[in-house]
Amino acid sequence: MAAKFSTGLDIHCSIPYTSDTKLLYSSSSSSTKSSRLSLKRFTILCNSTSKSPKPNLDLDSSKKKPSLSEQLKPLSNTILDDPPNQARILSKPKSTWVNPTRPKPSVLSLQRQKRSSYSYNPQIRDLKNFARRLSESHFSDDAFLAVLEDIPHPPTRDNALLVLNSLRPWQKTIFFFNWIKTRNFFPLETIFYNVAMKSLRFGRQFQQIEELAFEMIDSGIEMDNITYSTIITCAKRCNLFDKAVEWFERMYKTGLMPDEVTYSAVLDVYAQLGKVEEVMSLYERGRASGWTPDPVAFAVLAKVFGAAGDYDGIRFVLQEMKALEVQPNLVVYNTLLEAMGKAGKPGLARSLFEEMVDSGLTPDAKTLTALIKIYGKARWARDALDLWERMKSNGWPMDFILYNTLLSMCADLGLEEEAETLFHDMRKSDNCRLDSWSYTAMLNIYGSVGNAEKAMALFEEMSRVGIELNVMGCTCLVQCFGRAQRIDDLVKVFEVSVQRGVRPDDRLCGCLLSVVSYCKGDDADKVLACLQQANPRLVTFVKMLEDESTSYDIVKEEFRSILTNTSDDARRPFCNCLIDICRKRNRTERAHELLYLGTVYGLYPGLHTKTPEEWRLNVRALSVGAAQTAFEEWMRTLAKIVQSEEPLPEVLSANTGAGTHKFSQGLANAFASHVEKLAAPFKQSEEKAGFFIATREEVVSWVQSKAAATA
Repeated sequence: MAAKFSTGLDIHCSIPYTSDTKLLYSSSSSSTKSSRLSLKRFTILCNSTSKSPKPNLDLDSSKKKPSLSEQLKPLSNTILDDPPNQARILSKPKSTWVNPTRPKPSVLSLQRQKRSSYSYNPQIRDLKNFARRLSESHFSDDAFLAVLEDIPHPPTRDNALLVLNSLRPWQKTIFFFNWIKTRNFFPLETIFYNVAMKSLRFGRQFQQIEELAFEMIDSGIEMDNITYSTIITCAKRCNLFDKAVEWFERMYKTGLMPDEVTYSAVLDVYAQLGKVEEVMSLYERGRASGWTPDPVAFAVLAKVFGAAGDYDGIRFVLQEMKALEVQPNLVVYNTLLEAMGKAGKPGLARSLFEEMVDSGLTPDAKTLTALIKIYGKARWARDALDLWERMKSNGWPMDFILYNTLLSMCADLGLEEEAETLFHDMRKSDNCRLDSWSYTAMLNIYGSVGNAEKAMALFEEMSRVGIELNVMGCTCLVQCFGRAQRIDDLVKVFEVSVQRGVRPDDRLCGCLLSVVSYCKGDDADKVLACLQQANPRLVTFVKMLEDESTSYDIVKEEFRSILTNTSDDARRPFCNCLIDICRKRNRTERAHELLYLGTVYGLYPGLHTKTPEEWRLNVRALSVGAAQTAFEEWMRTLAKIVQSEEPLPEVLSANTGAGTHKFSQGLANAFASHVEKLAAPFKQSEEKAGFFIATREEVVSWVQSKAAATA
């Protein structure tokens, strides 16, 4: 009878974790929360009664050990999805089954590198004084060598190491290191290179660190965990992230396992490179090895999820920290708050902040600035002002960045009185000084409300105290004086700004164009003269629109050329203002042509939305004139549909937006007036602010009545 052959085969099989396969796997406590789609591993026992060839037990011995990137490549294809714009992380992972007899190999050492202990040196005081003398002196190279000859005690291994570790400027550290190396007093060990590298890391001298590393390799000197950690962290500090990854992979090829410090640093490196898949792969492999991440690692994960705006990922980080009983520090809380802001979760950010305060941590200026930005973006004015009062009552730190953030928030929300109080507090503060951005925020508020007197007083104060007016401040003043119809002051501010070195940008040109749209006669000519200095081609195009002899094809080509040379965020405002100018000068058909071209060139995405139940015209991103033009065009289209007896939905609506800003112009009111002028059947909704609604029967009846009236 043939001898039985029995062996365990370690087979990797990728199986999606579904309800059908649920009973096959038991959850692994170390990796349940850190993987999305794991590689399932199981053992198959094969019993054969026939003769089998002798197994080759050295199949893997001849294979080259793969690099870290090669190991991670299969995982990177399954861990994350890649939408068009950004990676979205599904944070709740599937369970992972691990063969208890053949566990995954560890990817890091759970024990930190033991540092060499110093033996007691009776000459320590003399040697430290000598090192201090070398550090504080300004000798030439020859003089420095002469001083080294006067070392108070023979340069034995311990004496030289003590002096090397006590030197502070990296230049002198490397000079002393080369001196003991050339004198060949004793064989240099790894610890000497590590000390020299740490000094170079402090000076951000990565190239010299890398040269020392290659010198160690050529000389056969062992590189330990501290060596690799120093190289990687220095590359990270110097923003040489590819180099950091290169040395991390080299570390794995040598068979040396990174410790927790190095592992956390490399997580941050991959995050800085935007390699989200590698970050998650490293994290889950480390957790499977029994690693308990420190706050630094969790801060990196929070940064990754925050950049993707992934709230589920942020929640996963919080759950992991709670499960592992890792107490977040201030850095982690700050990172999580910024991530909550990017994910658009102001309520959860507020809860997280209260949790941080309750834990006994005192928020710093960065914490408060992040929270104020979140409140401002969400338009939570009351919460932001309550936080400001808490800052003052609790004596929390407030720097000028935080003050300016508060001012900008007040400007965005139209809180004029609160901004003036805050501005007055900044005047009296010993820690904060008013700068250009502080004044610009106040100019923005006065520009929104049209308070020309206060804006001019602030502009004159800036000139007295020597604060330079930036292009944003000039734009706010132009907007303010334009709305107040103080065109002479507008021209004065513009000319003074240009003389002081302000370079008009597209936003300022758009503001001047907006003023032209509601000015007449000489005032319009004065503003166009300013615009001529900033953008002559735009003035030429305005005159072209007024000329009835200009053909549509010429307008189309010139308009496309202007948009090509305009920044993306200014293209739609340009088109809106040009449409307003055409309507102001009774060039209505030209306004319709511009609206059509703007739609073709993608300036008005989402202008029309259709469902089987409702068709909607969305004009909230349009100016008054552009909204009126879009509504007229829509009504023409609806009339053609009714006349051709094509089906219409039950409801038709137009959305102008609610106008949450205190000083908003009220597009809804102007739109309502135009609807009334056209006698259109749309009525303002009582339930939804900014919505105008009509039924299918009302639209059909209106079209038929208009047709009968013109017959």
